[in-house]
Amino acid sequence: MKILKFKDKQKFKYSKKIIIKDLLLLISVGIHKFEKLKRQRVKFNLEITTDPNLKPDIKTILNYENVINNIKKLTEKKHFELLESLSEAIFDEMFKSKKIKKVKLKIEKLDIIKETNSVGIEIVKTKL
Repeated sequence: MKILKFKDKQKFKYSKKIIIKDLLLLISVGIHKFEKLKRQRVKFNLEITTDPNLKPDIKTILNYENVINNIKKLTEKKHFELLESLSEAIFDEMFKSKKIKKVKLKIEKLDIIKETNSVGIEIVKTKL
């Protein structure tokens, strides 16, 4: 009689996300003349999927404070005519990190149309 030993190897599939919710900044964005003269309130929401295979420690995690500071630096530097061009600048900056696999970004202008709470865009970009 042959005894079989089964290895108890559990396998998991999961993802890791960093969430930044309701980041509110005063930035210069828009195509209208008045938007170029005065900064406006803009809200950012991000879900950043990172490499799930990295062991969690201080050297491998994605620091959400750095992400926020990078967005602040981008929006302080220049005027963006379109939210779409602002989003691409944010994606370009974020995907410099090899840890980041996917970004879901929502950007909303809060004060541009008085009949609404906000207007904006939502884009998901994945590194292939």
